[in-house]
This record gives sequence, structure tokens and C-alpha cells, in this order.
Amino acid sequence: MDFGRMITAMVTPFDENEEIHWYEVERLLDYLIEEQQSDSLVVCGTTGESPTLTDEEKLALFRFSVEKANGRARIIAGTGSNNTAHSVHMTKLAEEAGVDGILAVVPYYNKPSQEGLYRHFKTIADSTSLPVIVYNVPGRTVASLSVETTLRLAEIPNIVATKECASVDQLSQLAARAPESFRVYSGDDPMTLPLLAIGGYGIISVASHLIGAQMKKMIESYLAGQPAEAARIHQELYPVFKGLFEFPSPVPVKYAMQLKGFDVGGVRLPLVEPTDSEAAFIRQLVQSIEAQQG
Repeated sequence: MDFGRMITAMVTPFDENEEIHWYEVERLLDYLIEEQQSDSLVVCGTTGESPTLTDEEKLALFRFSVEKANGRARIIAGTGSNNTAHSVHMTKLAEEAGVDGILAVVPYYNKPSQEGLYRHFKTIADSTSLPVIVYNVPGRTVASLSVETTLRLAEIPNIVATKECASVDQLSQLAARAPESFRVYSGDDPMTLPLLAIGGYGIISVASHLIGAQMKKMIESYLAGQPAEAARIHQELYPVFKGLFEFPSPVPVKYAMQLKGFDVGGVRLPLVEPTDSEAAFIRQLVQSIEAQQG
């Protein structure tokens, strides 16, 4: 299955009671698919506040997203945790819900060895017929998949991709050494164009909530043999890439989406609303985006 070059890790809209705001979930799905041109959507990833969603909320979001996307974009379910058995349980339920693939993060806090990481992901993959994307984000998990372990995992037929938030060195090695059918995605928006240049495939993005259509144009320009145009767009978008991670994500992007007219609500504790200075920073960032987009 091809999940496309640009995947959005979607926020989870909440109402004033911090319950899922279903009307806004549908609006957001339509907007990300039709206007921001997302090829696929990750539902209940870190950007969707997966640590503070219940299993029941996650399954409801999986089912709802599959129904409302209606084949216009692939739905990738965030089912991973630091508990292998629970990750398998959620993966099986996500498959029953009709999703197109799953994203499983490196186990956090318990710091497994490379062999433990390999067995964790293999066990998840063996439990499902769905394609699996492994997610390596050492800044959040402490433990990190090595290049060699990722390459071992790439030999498992339904482990089809990695979302990498590791070093350029690691991205370069994976892009050079992974099987042709194995996709290397960046999880860091500023690395979208650099990753393409070293042989990677695409981006699993937060910024695409706001500038997805421009990011798509950047990707397509590079693939069409227009690297100078792609670089121009990258430089234009770079302040947005960086600005959305000036303080803990998804706080900045949720506030930005509120400014854009999407009632996505706030965040659940332990995340907190932006301070006055942080809110002013995001308002300025959104104004600059609107000026770019005319």
C-alpha cells in the first residue's frame, strides 16, 4: 500500500468539556484531505494526544475517520505503546475498525534493548495483516531504533516504512540501505526536502495542518526536477516548520487552527494552553502564513 508522500498527523478536536468534538473532526478531515492535500492521515498519534485518549475514544476515532474519509485518503491508526500486548490488542481492534495501516512508536520509558525493540515490532506486525509504520522518535522515547534494527524490521513483509526523527546520518543510511519497497519518512517538517534529496520518501507532518498545499507543491517541484523551486518554497515555509515546535506540540498547532476558524479546542493535561507570549507568537506566525497564501 502506498500512503503517499505527505501524511498529516492529525490533531484531535475537543469541545469545551475536553470531549471529542465530532463535528470538528469531520470538518478537519475534509479540510486536510481536500484543501491541504494530505495523502494519508495519522489518527491518534502523538499530535492527536494519544497519551490522554482512552482506548474507547481511539477506536471511535478510527471508525469515524474511516467512514468520513471514505477512501479519499488512507487512515493510519496510532496503536503503539510501551506495552507490547496492549499494542497488539489495539492493532487488532484498529484492523477491525477498517483502517488502512498502523503507526507504532518505539516503546517509551522502559528502555528496551535493540533485540527487545525488534521483538516488540515483530510481534505487532505478526498480529495483523495491515501494513505497519515504525516510529522512531528518541527525543520523546529515550530508546532509539538503530539503523541495523530498522533494516532487520524492513525484512518483515508488512513492516513497510519508518517515521524517523533521528539524525541526518541515520536517515542517510536508511535511505541508502533499506529495500526499495521500504519507505523512509521524516517526522520533522524541516527535513522534508533534505530527506527527499538523500533518497527518502516523504513526510509525516504537523505543519501540513496549515501549509500542506504548499508542502505538496514543494515535494512535487523536487520530484519534477525543479530543485531550485523546491528550495525556494522550503525557505519560505521554514519559519512555520520551526515555529510550530517552539513549545510543546500539539499546543501551537491547535492554537493556530483555532485562529484559522477550526474549533479544535484546547489540550488535555499535562499539556497546557499557550501563555500570552506564546499565543502572540502563534498569532504572528499565522498572519505570516496568511500573507504568503494571499
